[in-house]
Order: sequence, then structure tokens, then C-alpha cells
Amino acid sequence: MEQSNLKQLFDDKKLTLGSVESFTGGLFASEITSMCGASSFFKGSVVTYATEEKINVVGVSKEIVEKYGVVSKECAEEMATKGVKVLNVDYCISFTGNAGPSAMEGKPVGLIYIGVFDGKNCHVLEKKLVGTRNFVRKEAILIALDYLETLISK
Repeated sequence: MEQSNLKQLFDDKKLTLGSVESFTGGLFASEITSMCGASSFFKGSVVTYATEEKINVVGVSKEIVEKYGVVSKECAEEMATKGVKVLNVDYCISFTGNAGPSAMEGKPVGLIYIGVFDGKNCHVLEKKLVGTRNFVRKEAILIALDYLETLISK
């Protein structure tokens, strides 16, 4: 997917976007802001690498974290849903997962969740990627860009 297509979709529909990132460490925000004119739709990102920041900054429920873990569909949903309010955007995309190098919460390296909340519905994509830590992080961004385009185009 061309970055300009995503920008055009957001601009045409007069929508705004924000992100709440964990294992990607701001890589999504960096990718989005590398495109000319990103400020017309992208409002910002919150990087919540540590569990307590997901809870304290974004407002992810402590009960969700305790019951499902941070590497979970439920955590991705909370991050995206709460991110819409924190960032005051129409759409928020979230990234949580395990890029490695070792298992986390008993979950394998490469297990990732990408959540997208549009103010009404939350969609979560689960992927199991194989590769180095940086491959998993970069591949997640490519997957997310395509996923966003698909959801916005509907």
C-alpha cells in the first residue's frame, strides 16, 4: 500500500488518526510522519512500552492485564479504545505483542495484535510472525498500514 493512499483516504473522509504503541516503540508514528502532509490527519502517538504505562497513561484496565496479559487481543482492544479518547482522534491503532527475543507471559515470540478502534467498533488482527526482533516490528507496521487502508475503505 502506498502511504499517500492512506493519507488520501483519511483526508477525503476528514478523519484523524492516533496510535498507542508497545513493542513497535513508536515505529508506526515514525512511518506515518515520514509522509508529506501527515499533519493533516495524524494527531500523535503514545508509546507505552511498560505495562504500568498502558494502565497509568492510556487507561488500560488492570483487570484486563491481569486476566489476559499485555500480549492479548483484549489488551489491544483497550489500547485502541482508550487511545481514541486520550488522543482525541476518530481512529486509533494499537500495537501489542512479543517481538522477542524470548517468550513473554508464556506466549511465543512473534505473536502480535494490532487493534483499530473507529469510535464505535474495535477490530483486532492477530498475527504470528517469524523472524528477528526488528523484522517482527517492521512487518507489523506494513501489516498495520494495509489493515488500516482496508478498514477505512469500507
